Amino acid sequence: MDLLMTVLTGLLAGAAGAMGIGGGSVLIILLTVFFNVAQIQAQGINLLFFIPIAVLAVIIYAKRGHIKWRTVLPISAAGLLGVVLGVPLAAYLGDTLLSKIFAGILILVSIKELFAKSRGGNLPPDKSDAN
Repeated sequence: MDLLMTVLTGLLAGAAGAMGIGGGSVLIILLTVFFNVAQIQAQGINLLFFIPIAVLAVIIYAKRGHIKWRTVLPISAAGLLGVVLGVPLAAYLGDTLLSKIFAGILILVSIKELFAKSRGGNLPPDKSDAN
């Protein structure tokens, strides 16, 4: 990958992740489809890429009051267990099957989002907007 494409990929994936669109999905798609990176390697790159991105996004979202900590903490604890189970499962499934599962999930989520009703308007105001 040349430097310009790498930077553009990072910008697009970071922006998508910060908006909650799924920056990981964007990054994995770009790496596997356009840069011929193996699925399992793209997932590893994605995880490392999003550590600093996620930290900064959490700080910004927390300052704006957009995080429900009582919801996040149990989900995060369960997610840690999921990692312990998911990493060996991903290696066992192999690159081809993993790519197909990933594509299937993207298709299902896309269909759901296309036909979902709008959920906007229920966010708390930014703390920075208060007078």
